[in-house]
Amino acid sequence: MAKSKKPIVLVIVGTTASGKSDLAVEMAKRFDGEVISADSRQVYRGLNIGTGKITKREMRGISHYLLDVASPKKVFTVVDFKRLAEEKIDDILRRGKLPIIAGGTGFYIEAVTDNKILPQVEPDIKLRNQLAKKEAPELFKMLAKLDPRRAKDIKNKNEVNNKLRLIRAIEIARVLGQVPEVAETPSKYEFIKVGILVSDKELEKRIQTRVKKMFRAGLLKEIQKLKKSGVSKKRLAEFGFEYNNPTPESVILESIKYTKRQKTWWKRYTDITWLPLRRIYPFLRKKIPSAKRR
Repeated sequence: MAKSKKPIVLVIVGTTASGKSDLAVEMAKRFDGEVISADSRQVYRGLNIGTGKITKREMRGISHYLLDVASPKKVFTVVDFKRLAEEKIDDILRRGKLPIIAGGTGFYIEAVTDNKILPQVEPDIKLRNQLAKKEAPELFKMLAKLDPRRAKDIKNKNEVNNKLRLIRAIEIARVLGQVPEVAETPSKYEFIKVGILVSDKELEKRIQTRVKKMFRAGLLKEIQKLKKSGVSKKRLAEFGFEYNNPTPESVILESIKYTKRQKTWWKRYTDITWLPLRRIYPFLRKKIPSAKRR
């Protein structure tokens, strides 16, 4: 079988605290690459400590994109991500480097790798503000009346408590009558997907270390700073448990629960090669042309 002539894009996935950011930097060093972050919260300015956003020092001179590109007072959609990510992929390829997408937001990565054509519905701020006052179960019931198929899809993906996803679905359904099934078209890229395999015991240990580091680094001060800048309490809560009256114990517990949901998401994909960190580079050496290696 002839090898694909499509340009290669490396995709690194994994759960929270699995080491995606460090691995992406290491692979960028080894394969002359640049990193595109695929994290639905790290796109926002000011959400640094609570999201585990990589620092300039940790980047080790490697260019990173799609960090700090949106105001936390506004909504950044998956449509926005797909458009900007593909622009960056093309720019990186034009300069002869390897694009590396790294992150834990499966919906973002899926939109790019599956080349999904997403519904173009403009945000309705007034409607969003009204819906934000409601609890997730009520939002789910509203969506079920508007679009039973989309409600069932959200339920099957264990996202019935994801208010942002529910609100966006309601918003689209009100405009289009229903949330259209997302179309997929062949991508112009060849994606090599690797996932970081970490045992449950090791992952829990990493989460505990990470969360303690967050609080020492000033997570509570970061939350206060966001509030002073005009980010509402409700908006902060939408960013996740790290920003909703957090304690170290609660963040550790919720992080462990979240990693289980992430694992459930990634199980749907059979084209991801899951390996321990030490085995990923030897695997990629066989997959990525030698011209890309340093």
